[in-house]
Amino acid sequence: MKKNNISTTIKSILDKNKELNLELNNLRATQGELNRRLTQIYDAKSFKLWQLFTKVKKNPNLVFKAAKILFNEGPDGIKNKFKAKESRNNTLLSINDQYQIWFQKNYPNKENLQKQKKIQKNFKYRPLISIITPVYNPDEKWLRSCIESVLKQSYDNWELCLADDCSTKPHVKKVLNEYSKKDKRIKVIFRSKNGHISRASNSALKLATGEFIALLDHDDDLAPHALFKVVETLNNNKKIDFIYSDEDKVELNGQHVDPFFKPDWSPDMFLSTNYICHLSVIKKSIVDQVGGFRVGYEGSQDYDLFLRITEQTNNIFHIPTILYSWRKTNKSTASEYSIKGYANQASTIAIYDSFKRRGLQGTVKNGLLEGSFRVKYKITGKPLVSIIIPTKDKVIYLKRCIQSILDKTTYQNYEILIIDTGSKEKNTLVYYKKLKSKNKIKFFNWNFPFNYSAVNNFGVEHSKGEYILLLNNDTEIITPDWIESMLEHAQRKNIGAVGAKLLYPNNRIQHAGIIIGLGGVAGHVQKMSEDLHYIPLLWNKDLIRNYSAVTAACLMIKKTKYLEVRGLDTKYRIAFNDVDFNLKLIKRGYYNLYTPYAKLYHHESISVGTPQQGNRGLEEFQKEIILMENKWKTHSYVDPYYNINLTLDKEDYSLRI
Repeated sequence: MKKNNISTTIKSILDKNKELNLELNNLRATQGELNRRLTQIYDAKSFKLWQLFTKVKKNPNLVFKAAKILFNEGPDGIKNKFKAKESRNNTLLSINDQYQIWFQKNYPNKENLQKQKKIQKNFKYRPLISIITPVYNPDEKWLRSCIESVLKQSYDNWELCLADDCSTKPHVKKVLNEYSKKDKRIKVIFRSKNGHISRASNSALKLATGEFIALLDHDDDLAPHALFKVVETLNNNKKIDFIYSDEDKVELNGQHVDPFFKPDWSPDMFLSTNYICHLSVIKKSIVDQVGGFRVGYEGSQDYDLFLRITEQTNNIFHIPTILYSWRKTNKSTASEYSIKGYANQASTIAIYDSFKRRGLQGTVKNGLLEGSFRVKYKITGKPLVSIIIPTKDKVIYLKRCIQSILDKTTYQNYEILIIDTGSKEKNTLVYYKKLKSKNKIKFFNWNFPFNYSAVNNFGVEHSKGEYILLLNNDTEIITPDWIESMLEHAQRKNIGAVGAKLLYPNNRIQHAGIIIGLGGVAGHVQKMSEDLHYIPLLWNKDLIRNYSAVTAACLMIKKTKYLEVRGLDTKYRIAFNDVDFNLKLIKRGYYNLYTPYAKLYHHESISVGTPQQGNRGLEEFQKEIILMENKWKTHSYVDPYYNINLTLDKEDYSLRI
């Protein structure tokens, strides 16, 4: 009797849960439609004119202000003021609210697709693309949606290769047969035995006759212009072997959410997580060369394939727009990664296998986020690391910095070079005397006008270490293995500068990588964001990944590489010397890298100050901006480790809308 009561209660709860989920989906659909209508209203010229009229009516002085801007700055001045205002308003929107606006502006309409259909017929290069889709028991609605998304493609030279993995739901066979009769480009194979996703994918692969393959899950959708954008790209560069795009997720009600705007090829980020994922299009000959999908890597079969592909080619290209939508069903990885715990285990093995194939030594552990990994390279030997700290008075900060190094650092083969640039305060000089008994600490005096670049170059000249670690005097160590976490990467042949995660004392991000063009010349991405909470698009701070630049407030590099690019350029006395230094390394063919596993506090610019505080010349700062612009064309520089759909006006990964 009790068992029956329990069963009844469970059934009642499940039924209620189903009812609530249905209500929630309906509410989301209504919200999505209302957002769409609001976006159309906000974008309408009549609405914008009405807004302007209302503002002018309330504040007639706006007319005089506008006239003044027009007179002093011309039409562009008015335009820039409107853009700035719009940007401030967008800050108040969540990423998904911003994405609804982006989606309306960027997703192709019927007219766009019709134009693409005409253009694609005249492409000089029209490769056949084989879409690989393993199928096992998807809901009929989503299976149909998936196939229809292929039929709606504006590029027509494709084939859809569907391999049913012995589905038990009767509608699957019916739907697949229906579509294969409807369009001869749709090929179907029915496996006689369930073999799981890798075997099913290989069965689909056997049907493929195209020059390229594209991967599509049985309940996901391709954007209607997906293959058009791929082939357009291939027409511009036929050497490409591997293409990937940005992606989003789609709710059960059809609303597009959670955009993932990716960087261009970032090999270290790829070893931290399978950020490439979808849409992925690969030259079939290379897929055949590496042996297709491997059995035993189910849940991570794509990642394992990509790892093997990227060992064979560097001709990898990123299309920075959304071309693929994951369906957020209850069973999908798009809904929740932890559901597929087996995927995490398979990914770990796949990365470790890749390490062995590449002849590298190290370990693979779970990362700071679900679905991420920490590849830990074995440190060769115990090389001497020279920590160079320029300083002048304000001894309280230097004391904290030095004490944290001495007390917390687990790596012991280091020397500290304190480069004094003119201290006069008694407390500072007394502290120096106390430190002179420490064998690891050496003192050098810089007796010339302050120049951050020259001072650090001077320190490097006097260093004995194989590795250089530039460190600000206003930093404080948090993670004891900070040197090891940087050294494991600095010793790699293809790595230039290695940067750390720096926090303000309130535990907000000060540095987690530098983006060229952000805020003008270059800026710290995610600055002032929380370090302790997951925010969509802001998890980059918790991945080992490549950036165009990392800050010299805590930067490690092999000494020979430092000297190879002639150190820091003394033309940059205070600002942008580290950015220029990083870009010189990239020009030499090195990757720069950020690691979140070396973590420090940073009381930014305490000794040097900032132009806004008035203790650094604004005129000099402007001069250094001009130097950067003339040398690196920062106003038009497209940073490969960012995304053109993200704003350069703010540091918070807001969308460019």
